[in-house]
Amino acid sequence: MKTADIRRTFLDFYVRNGHSEVPSAPLVHPDPTLLFVNAGMVPFKPFFTGEETAPWERATSSQKCVRTLDIEEVGKTTRHGTFFQMLGNFSFGDYFKEQAIRFAHELITTGQDEGGLGFDPADIWVTVLGPGHHPDFPDGDTEAIRYWQQVGVPTERIQGRGLEDNFWNMGVPGPGGPCSEIYIDRGPEYGVDGGPAADEDRFLEIWNLVFMSEELSAVRSKADFDIAHPLPRKNIDTGMGLERVAYLLQGVDNMYEIDEIFPVLDAAADLAGKNYGDNHDDDVQLRVVADHVRSSLMLLTDGVRPGNEAREYVLRRLLRRAVRAMRLLGVSQPVLPTLLPISKELMGASWPEVLENWESTSAAAYAEEEAFARTLAAGTQILNTEAAKVKASGADTIAGGPAFQLHDTYGFPIDLTLEMAAEQGLKVDTAAFRSLMTEQRDRAKADARAKKGLTTSTEAYRLLRADGESFFTGYSELAEETSIRGLIRDGAVVEVARPGETVEVVLAETPFYPESGGQDSDAGVLRIGGVDQKVIDVQRPVPGLIVHKIVVEGIELHAGQRVAALVDSHYRRGACMAHTATHVIHAALRETLGEGATQAGSYNRPGYLRFDFRSNQALSHDLREHIEGRSAEAIGDDFAVTATEMGLDDAKALGAMAMFGEKYGERVRMVELDGAWSRELCGGTHVAHTSQIGLLTLTGESSVGAGVRRVEALVGRDAFDRLAAERSLVMTLSDTLKVQPDQLTDRVQRMVTQLRDAEKQIAALQAEKNRAGIGSYVESAHDMWGVAFIAQQTEVAAGDLRTLAQEVRDRLGDRPGVVALIGGTQAKPTLVVAVNAGARERGLEAGKLVGIGAAELGGKGGGKPDLAQGGGTDAAKAPEALKAIEYAVGHVLQS
Repeated sequence: MKTADIRRTFLDFYVRNGHSEVPSAPLVHPDPTLLFVNAGMVPFKPFFTGEETAPWERATSSQKCVRTLDIEEVGKTTRHGTFFQMLGNFSFGDYFKEQAIRFAHELITTGQDEGGLGFDPADIWVTVLGPGHHPDFPDGDTEAIRYWQQVGVPTERIQGRGLEDNFWNMGVPGPGGPCSEIYIDRGPEYGVDGGPAADEDRFLEIWNLVFMSEELSAVRSKADFDIAHPLPRKNIDTGMGLERVAYLLQGVDNMYEIDEIFPVLDAAADLAGKNYGDNHDDDVQLRVVADHVRSSLMLLTDGVRPGNEAREYVLRRLLRRAVRAMRLLGVSQPVLPTLLPISKELMGASWPEVLENWESTSAAAYAEEEAFARTLAAGTQILNTEAAKVKASGADTIAGGPAFQLHDTYGFPIDLTLEMAAEQGLKVDTAAFRSLMTEQRDRAKADARAKKGLTTSTEAYRLLRADGESFFTGYSELAEETSIRGLIRDGAVVEVARPGETVEVVLAETPFYPESGGQDSDAGVLRIGGVDQKVIDVQRPVPGLIVHKIVVEGIELHAGQRVAALVDSHYRRGACMAHTATHVIHAALRETLGEGATQAGSYNRPGYLRFDFRSNQALSHDLREHIEGRSAEAIGDDFAVTATEMGLDDAKALGAMAMFGEKYGERVRMVELDGAWSRELCGGTHVAHTSQIGLLTLTGESSVGAGVRRVEALVGRDAFDRLAAERSLVMTLSDTLKVQPDQLTDRVQRMVTQLRDAEKQIAALQAEKNRAGIGSYVESAHDMWGVAFIAQQTEVAAGDLRTLAQEVRDRLGDRPGVVALIGGTQAKPTLVVAVNAGARERGLEAGKLVGIGAAELGGKGGGKPDLAQGGGTDAAKAPEALKAIEYAVGHVLQS
């Protein structure tokens, strides 16, 4: 049974049984605690916690998931993978434990020709919460045992287990409850008998049924928590691992051998000239490739692009680990153009968006492989230099600092550094490396918290959200008489906030726009008791709740106080102008570059906007002028800007564009500019007509990642000020050069040409001077065990030093020789080492020698055995650097 057929069988079964089929959410999820969706229930979490009301009583889904905590274990075992698909059925206060068990048993035991999965009932084992593990469940889950017995599972194949295995919670206060796991007996060839409690390799878990029945008041660990009270509405949340079911039904040993993964592994083996199963180490690398290629494809499809932060870095790491694994298998040419299309065809059967987005996703992947090839070259050179320095010092361990730099700056995975160091007989201080990684993560978390000042836990927000929604009135109002519903300080709900304290204020309703959809939050004040409290930031930390960050001034605040919420109208007007201008630029880009120029992120605030879009090519000057001109036309045409609420499917049918990374409900807000010219799903604020934007001028265009470009623009008064400043600059230059403004370009070009000609003449004279002095360099050579050694500090510029060293080396003829010259400037000295063939035959290499000398200069260097270059920060250390090279030459010649 193919994986896609298993998926369809599961969904069809539950649809026949009254469930609504819910499409998979994108892997990129707005939950601030998650990089990616990592479980099937994540998109339903607000319904389980009570933050939102579920639009269905019963639902079923096949959810795309990514987990990266065990990325280092991928391939080493056959149990770990990064991308996987979770099948699930959900009940929101409808059916509960008995019906969930009956559904599950019916689906897995019904024959495949009758719409089931066709497992043998004799192979089914189940686990439930056993007795004695929690005071609220002294007898365990006796109900689940009874219902399993009623559907025909013998008592001896129902095992009671502890809270770690059979009680589910979210890790924080909130809903939880016992769960029941379904296992399949794979047979004695996979392990010992005795059920899941005896061997979880032989007895493989395929499905977990969670009976969400309790509200937890405290969660200290998976097995240590307090129960506050039963939930008013009991829920069902189940998760079936599609890949596990697939390899059981396809008769293969593990997920890497199923129909959606193995063809990629097989193709990788062909590229490497390997046979899967012949060699354990090779098999590990082939599994890494198969998993990471598929995972990367799915992340790329959902809009993630390689980069150096958060989600983008995870994708970059997956792609680079796949390429590196192929390098370890002996394949140095590009591999993704061969492997990624295979995964596309396999995954496209279940996920049509893979086919629809192929052009942009493949281009981004291939560009990343090319970039990594350059990284490998640069990083290898740096690592070799560091290794030479370590060896020269007599040590055997590369410090954590250089290893961290390779990882942080050059994208070198630590396992790559370990492997390459081992090839040279060296170790790496991994403890110091991990310490530096931890420090970096802690700094990043602290920075993120400092930027927004929000609590790191959502528990306080969830408690206030349970009391009701924060109503946003800002589409029509800029002032609102309302009241304080709650105060949050340091992550906890508080009764009172005193002067000087930084708190987050929740109002019953608010005209303040919270930062979202690329639009910055509103500015203004909360007038409380006659005292104005400046609003620093406005956020929506959980759906339906808006919080206003302030530093309390003058009075104490408490829940229930009356508030006049006053948005700064000038600031809001600027925000509306910038946000509508963002839509104008998006439409102009798509009109000019084609439908593939879709949004990849945006940010706008009064006077300024930036917009990221999919493209592999930089915008030429002419294209930039055209897009700016088209935007000006749209502004001048005074297009009406309208916002309409409608169903999500209706908006998509009209061609509305979705914002990158945003989550949408069944009802959405569609913003139109001149009808079909620009239709986007958007919750932001806008001007009423495009003419109200005023001026718009593009100020920059750049790359922000593989396959993603960024344009920046100013609008309104900021655009006018920019143009006025440029006009003033033109007039100043015109007066200085004594030409009219329209003649300025020609005049500057002539000056540049003259300057370049003068620089060439100076360089030629300097080169001639250097050549004239070559004889004195050669005469300065002294013999070291048959090798001519030349070492001097000169006043030659860095750009000429390399050529001079080569010419001095060549003047030595057949005589073995080493030339080491230091030039450049006092603040930035440059070192070049040139070694001829005779000296290289004696074991001397320029790349190793330059690294030793550059280290004395306070820098680093590297290169080839015949010619290498380095630099530093302290020219005063030049004598020590040349002495260190001389010592290293003597050490090699005497050994």
